[in-house]
Amino acid sequence: MQITEIYKSLQGESTYAGLPCVFVRLTGCNLRCSWCDSEYTFQGGRKMSPEEIQDEVARLSPDKGLVEVTGGEPMLQERELVPLMQQLIDDGYRVLLETSGERPLERVPADVVKIVDVKCPDSGEGETFRMENLEVLTARDEIKFVLSSRADYDFAREFTRRHNLASRVNAVLFSPAFHKDATGARDSSHCLLDPQQLAEWMIADSVPARLGLQLHKFIWDPALKGV
Repeated sequence: MQITEIYKSLQGESTYAGLPCVFVRLTGCNLRCSWCDSEYTFQGGRKMSPEEIQDEVARLSPDKGLVEVTGGEPMLQERELVPLMQQLIDDGYRVLLETSGERPLERVPADVVKIVDVKCPDSGEGETFRMENLEVLTARDEIKFVLSSRADYDFAREFTRRHNLASRVNAVLFSPAFHKDATGARDSSHCLLDPQQLAEWMIADSVPARLGLQLHKFIWDPALKGV
């Protein structure tokens, strides 16, 4: 498998935010979101066998804690990734998969928590979500919308309601996008959409979703990798 990095930090997003987590970041992505903060994953990385990955995860998390598989788009390496995730589950880890949902998800092991990032219009990759994936989501999974404008918010609100997401998954998350070149200040000044404005829209509309902030970008320099 082609791996960009494996490291331990705090989970910065989803309902698992704040928990220690080992991140296995795979190389390669077929989407080019306008606000992408992980373009360094598009190429490069190094070849690692599933056994090498498991050994590194075990070294970083001897207590068999939380592991997130992310990218890039990890499902581009589905053939190798699916058995790896199953092995991590069998070894006693709680495994999260961060994916755009552009690739089929039916082969993802049942015990893996799928965190699906449905792309909004201003990402430049709207309409790439594979609608068939809604049918394989379960009550343990989560759907995330990264928002940079009112148009993105309107899209996410209507998508959430039209497909009754709150009854399908554990959580629906609305998260403001960060400037891709953000650095320095660890505050919301880097957000493309003001979190206060987003919160007020959500309150006014009684959206069945929760506001999510990228916690790691408020703890460390937003440009820092490996956190």
